[in-house]
Amino acid sequence: MPGVTRWLIRAAMLYLVAALALGIAMQAPAAAQHPIMRAVWPAYLHLLVLGWLTQLIFGVAYWMFPRYSAERPRGSEPMGWAAFGLLNSGLVLRAIVEPWHAVGGRGGPLLVLSAVLQLLAGLAFVANTWPRVRER
Repeated sequence: MPGVTRWLIRAAMLYLVAALALGIAMQAPAAAQHPIMRAVWPAYLHLLVLGWLTQLIFGVAYWMFPRYSAERPRGSEPMGWAAFGLLNSGLVLRAIVEPWHAVGGRGGPLLVLSAVLQLLAGLAFVANTWPRVRER
């Protein structure tokens, strides 16, 4: 299993645990009334969908899709690492800034940056994986 895949899958499992813990915290009666806990719902969804599901898909696809070539079976390894770094940078930034912004903070530009980082991660993944999806 390639190193990029291992890191993507490990990070996905960490995001799953973090999302589940946050989901439990959001349901606690004492915490449910706190404004931050009500504002954390979008961050929770991002941790679950982008952190867990998308990252797991990236990792498995990078590992299991058809080979690109004998010399570079998985395409560009630096592009795989770029997708990993961009996705996680954007996701961590969003998880921190989104609740703060929702309760009146001035995190708008940082939210845009987090979205751009996540978009670039998706583009890096697609650019690296697209040539591997071809007819036989």
